[in-house]
Amino acid sequence: MENNVFTERLTEFGLTRQEACIYECLLMEGKTTGYEVAKKIGISRSNAYASLASMTEKGAAYLVEEGSTRKYVPVPLDEFCRNSIRGLEGAAKWLIQHKPEGKSHVEGYITIEGADHILNKMKNLLITAEDRVYISCTRNYLLLLVEELDHLIATRKKLVIVTDQPVSLKNARVYVGEPRGREIGIIADSRYALIGEYGEGSMNTCLYSGQKNFVNLYKRALANEIKLTAIQEADRRS
Repeated sequence: MENNVFTERLTEFGLTRQEACIYECLLMEGKTTGYEVAKKIGISRSNAYASLASMTEKGAAYLVEEGSTRKYVPVPLDEFCRNSIRGLEGAAKWLIQHKPEGKSHVEGYITIEGADHILNKMKNLLITAEDRVYISCTRNYLLLLVEELDHLIATRKKLVIVTDQPVSLKNARVYVGEPRGREIGIIADSRYALIGEYGEGSMNTCLYSGQKNFVNLYKRALANEIKLTAIQEADRRS
């Protein structure tokens, strides 16, 4: 199972499944011929050599000439990962600079499904916020957003958190209220809102929109909850 996960993770860095299996083989065996790789993982020699050639182009393997013998060694894993990420970052900058002009449109209501997609949307909303963020979720979900929350605080953005357990975040306003369960809600710059369910056992479905009425409606609901939480906290102290 662990090997399967390792192989799957390698495919996220641009390798095919077969190339990922070969790369893992090279990591374990060291300097190896295509013939030896083919025997180890049970593929034809022609497929092994074709994949190894592709891997050298992708920066996952080096070719070593030893007389008439061609052998291959893996590019160190950390180096391969860094190079891949660096290449993607460069490609992303180019694409953003050269993106085609699209027609202007009014953003509607977008359904976002899947835990990974929802988490990515949460992170992107936090990291691109220009002025302020309101976030409502269980404390456990905040742990998934530590880097983005630290960025907001470091860049002096207003951060208001409504959660279900005490949280220590310098320069953030934290209100501890009722259990959040799997519910999440984020408002960024009073312009965008993400509301829905996230986490194990949930439908992992959220509604995202920049529609003013939608954002204001959720903002009022959150403001009312903050007021109620503040009153309850004052009562407990008195």
